[in-house]
Amino acid sequence: MSIDVAQFHQVFFEESFEGLEVMESGLVGLEVGRPDIEAINAIFRAAHSIKGGGGTFGFTAISDFTHVLETLLDEMRSGAREVTREAVDVLLLAVDSLRSMLDAARSGTAFDAQAVAEVHHKLEEQLHHGATAAPVPGAASDSAAAAPASEAPAAGRWVIGFTPELHLFTTGNDPVRLLRELDRLGSMQAEIDFERLPDFAQFDPETCYAAWRITLDGSVEEAAIREVFEWVEDDARITLTREEPPVSASAAAPSLVPPVAERREGERRQADRRQGDRREAEGGGATASSIRVDISKVDSLINLVGELVITQSMLGQFDDDSQPINFAKLREGLAQLERNTRELQESVMRIRMLPISFSFNRFPRLVRDLCGKLGKQVDLRIVGEQTELDKTVLEKIGDPLVHLVRNALDHGIEKPEVREAAGKPPQGTLSLAARHEGGNIVIEIGDDGAGINTEVLLAKARERGIVGPDETPSEEAIRDLIFHPGFSTAKELSDVSGRGVGMDVVRRNINELGGAIELESTVGVGTTIRIRLPLTLAILDGQLVRVGDQTYIVPLVSIVESLQATPDRVKSVTGSAELYRLRGEYLPVIRLYELFGIPPQTTALEQGLLVVVEGEGRRASIFVDELLGQQQVVIKSLETNYRKVDGISGATILGDGTVAMIIDAGGVIALARKHQAHRVDEHPQAA
Repeated sequence: MSIDVAQFHQVFFEESFEGLEVMESGLVGLEVGRPDIEAINAIFRAAHSIKGGGGTFGFTAISDFTHVLETLLDEMRSGAREVTREAVDVLLLAVDSLRSMLDAARSGTAFDAQAVAEVHHKLEEQLHHGATAAPVPGAASDSAAAAPASEAPAAGRWVIGFTPELHLFTTGNDPVRLLRELDRLGSMQAEIDFERLPDFAQFDPETCYAAWRITLDGSVEEAAIREVFEWVEDDARITLTREEPPVSASAAAPSLVPPVAERREGERRQADRRQGDRREAEGGGATASSIRVDISKVDSLINLVGELVITQSMLGQFDDDSQPINFAKLREGLAQLERNTRELQESVMRIRMLPISFSFNRFPRLVRDLCGKLGKQVDLRIVGEQTELDKTVLEKIGDPLVHLVRNALDHGIEKPEVREAAGKPPQGTLSLAARHEGGNIVIEIGDDGAGINTEVLLAKARERGIVGPDETPSEEAIRDLIFHPGFSTAKELSDVSGRGVGMDVVRRNINELGGAIELESTVGVGTTIRIRLPLTLAILDGQLVRVGDQTYIVPLVSIVESLQATPDRVKSVTGSAELYRLRGEYLPVIRLYELFGIPPQTTALEQGLLVVVEGEGRRASIFVDELLGQQQVVIKSLETNYRKVDGISGATILGDGTVAMIIDAGGVIALARKHQAHRVDEHPQAA
């Protein structure tokens, strides 16, 4: 019977991907020719952990690939090899390969073996390039690979005593992996000692009763052997003894490891299949997701649950019908319950909060690679990377941010010679900043590049028929054209940007998250794009409005202002459309009672209110009977519980138990336009 190690895979993958982030950020920060030993040590440790975990869980391809990567890093940290740009480039490619291999292992699919082999070959080329740097005083060296060839250890025999603690299996360690690693160092023989094996009645299949006496012949350093046992040094008794070389190495018995390893590999595959079957049976094959939580957040949650128990006990006293009700004490208990519930809600939401650094950490590498491709010099500045937001929002904002950063590098920041001709420093500046503002998070992407030339934008828009020849849009409206589907001013297509797709998708994705995007730009000075997002998608701040006898909720993030309508500002146009003039801008008037088929309380605009909303880059005024108040609401998905409804983003349950629909500002505006177009088609004579 073997332990089902597949239950530990999720933790291994999470820790490995975190290790890759450490490696990537560390490599990007390395200065060529000036090795930072601490940084290289951190990169090495991350690689070593991935290698060890890969071997433990039977992901031999990952372990073997990381071994070469680790050797190169070890030579760098020992000072035997210089840090060159070429070596860092190859190591970054290796990080990409490891990421693809881990993704494939997690999903149970095959990785691109040819691409991985090409990077592996590049790593080998770097290793064979020669280690000519002088050793750095005090630099670490834990393997034989770090030693110059002239100081290679003499051939000899090591006798190793390996007696694991009985609980070794419960730590996720497998002695077979250790024996496999030793077998790679030299010619190995292993004798198994079963002296601790109990009678069958006392046998526990999850206890390690075996011990090993191992002989290892070859030119092997002690440090290399101790590195193999590094994972279990606290869970085993290990002895090392050096002996003279054997008379005849050819008489050595064949290693027992391969057949054992093959058997273990078969057991691992069976365990993976069982685990996959179990996941499919339990969740329809859905990918498991987890989140790391700071222990202080868990402690806070536990304390609040304790407070709730106390409050429940206090309110339970009023269940006795024989005693008169002390209303003052009842009100006190209800107030305490409200306070506990609010704090519990906030604590639960904080558990899902992660720092935006999880998204920002990818950009140093992205900027480095694109600068090399575009021939530009850019200083990336990151501010507020510890600002927290909901895990779901964090996952969905990643791709839009990548596109905006690529655009800033490609279209915004100029090449060094162009900047110098304009009186700017050759190195441009790209900034990423995040901060909390009210109940939202604000993310800014700024550059000191060429800015957006509105004259070029307008000429291109007129050329494509997006703007009429007689129209004179405002500067803001012209800049907003970059979010028009398929619009681009790029003269040449590239694999970086300029294919006319992307910015409209960026806006749509941000709007789907309940956010908004703003753009500021000055020619020759630079551009700033500002994104406002809710901290969480589960709860929103909303304005309750009444239309007839129905209550709706308009997200506060969508509301520009609310006002009392005056009849002299209303203008009717073709097809009976209504426009309201507000500070020189004409806004469509959307009557919700018409759109949703609700009996209205009044149809006169002056007897109701107009709520000005913005969605998907458009503004409109929604006619409602009354504003009821503001409150936080928990969003319930309509698609999950019913079906998708145009103009509605979800629903919530109010305090009185009634259901209120949550208005999707962009969806309502689009629905009103469609409704108006349909009316014109039905009554063409009105046009």
